Amino acid sequence: MAASGLQHVAAMYAGVVAPPLIVGAAAGLSGSELTFLTAACLFTAGLATFLQTLGFWKIGARLPFVNGVTFAGVAPMTAIVASTKDRSDALPVIFGAVVVAGVLGFVAAPFFSKAVRFFPPVVTGSVITLIGVSLLPVAFGWAQGPDPAAHDYGSPTFLGLAGATLVIVLLLRRFTRGFVKQIAVLLGLVAGTLVAIPLGITDFTPVADADVVGFPVPFHFGAPQFQLAAILSMCVVMVVSMTESTADMLALGEIVERPADERTIAAGLRADTLGSALSPLFNGFMCSAFAQNIGLVAMTRVRSRYVVATGGGFLVLMGLCPMAASLIAVVPRPVLGGAGVVLFGSVAASGIQTLVRAGLDKDNNVLIVAVSLAVGIIPITAPDFYHAFSQTARIVLDSGISTGCVTAVLLNLVFNHGGRRRDAGEVTHPMEAGEDLKAVPAH
Repeated sequence: MAASGLQHVAAMYAGVVAPPLIVGAAAGLSGSELTFLTAACLFTAGLATFLQTLGFWKIGARLPFVNGVTFAGVAPMTAIVASTKDRSDALPVIFGAVVVAGVLGFVAAPFFSKAVRFFPPVVTGSVITLIGVSLLPVAFGWAQGPDPAAHDYGSPTFLGLAGATLVIVLLLRRFTRGFVKQIAVLLGLVAGTLVAIPLGITDFTPVADADVVGFPVPFHFGAPQFQLAAILSMCVVMVVSMTESTADMLALGEIVERPADERTIAAGLRADTLGSALSPLFNGFMCSAFAQNIGLVAMTRVRSRYVVATGGGFLVLMGLCPMAASLIAVVPRPVLGGAGVVLFGSVAASGIQTLVRAGLDKDNNVLIVAVSLAVGIIPITAPDFYHAFSQTARIVLDSGISTGCVTAVLLNLVFNHGGRRRDAGEVTHPMEAGEDLKAVPAH
């Protein structure tokens, strides 16, 4: 049980520590503060996993479900950081928004389980793709070095180290099997760090300064602050997270031969949202299901929820050991960048896989995906596109995930739920006329 639980931790570890690294770096945290934030996210991921696997009352799907910090919130959180005048207030504003989004999500869970039909694969696939695409620039920035103002930023040394890490991860994924293959990203981070030591890039100061035992003191970064724009942005993320968790519960239910019904989905969503609402108390972020661990359950055929709960226990212990959490702070940014290409690119690829099941042979769905992706990519390709709007509005608008999600949901309602539907004919081009237009006689 311990070995299988550790395997689940290894499969999701890189995914848990990446969000606090991105947001913490954006907020300008020091090495010790970054270690604290990472440990807090590990600790809250373990608590959220307990809620999901063991559960109580009507909370928890009681399936072998691993919970951790969701990638969906990274881009909106960095947008909140960028729009906050005093960076020391950025994390409290994020925590306040997550608390409100979690509470609202908890109340809405039973209703959301009934409304999931409004979030078909064409919507969820578009959003998941945008999550991966939005995060890739972060990996590219990491690959260039730790300090954009430094003279060696983007040097061949840094880019070469990132490329070497990427190659190592790819080779491990190609030529290994089983457990080693599952933790290829983690092994790539270790190997890349070892390569960086003789180059003088690795800094072990965070480990030397970290305590062996510690506790994520509540509200370490300040009491939560509540700003409307930040709350709206995180509420959109909560909808995305709940949609993704619902899909994961349905998939996992089939794997463990216990189909997830409406009651199970509602209980699972309550666990997700309650875990998210409680997470900021211990300085953590919004929590959601980790899809990669579902693949691990399918591969190993170990379906016991108690095994995954054991993994949650290891996450809690790691969160209570700052020295263990500080190890990720030792990894040079270029190494993180090389691994991030695979990690974030895999998220985008997962979205594309979902879109494949969405029925893109229908002109309605093609238009939904085309416009949603275009709107969502605006903040990436044209960062100053919304420069004329207020700072409050830009918290939402500068998050491609938020705007893309809202666009996809609205377009899906218009094209696939409102009035007469035009989805019978196959098209070869997004702008090809549907049957309704072809039937209009020429004058």
